Amino acid sequence: MLAHNVFFTLQDASPAKVDGLVAACHKYLKDHPGVEFFAAGTVGEEFARPVNDRTYHVALHVYFTDKAAHDKYQAAEEHVKFIEENKPNWRHVRVFDSWVQR
Repeated sequence: MLAHNVFFTLQDASPAKVDGLVAACHKYLKDHPGVEFFAAGTVGEEFARPVNDRTYHVALHVYFTDKAAHDKYQAAEEHVKFIEENKPNWRHVRVFDSWVQR
């Protein structure tokens, strides 16, 4: 499987904007062909060990059956719409794609 993990740092990190981005992830990104696992949420405030990266506000985790499903998702109308609607509030976005095994 291909794990697609995206970490969003927002310009306006008010609770309403953070919750709005999580809701947009669920609205636009979870029901694509080839998605094996989907989750989106916020940084865990209670996780404050020195090794925890806390420089983001919203995390998106999408696991695809294969690279072909991931590539199709990248070009999908709903994914493009998600980016267009939400990108103005993104200060920084980090994407981590990796091959994973169960």
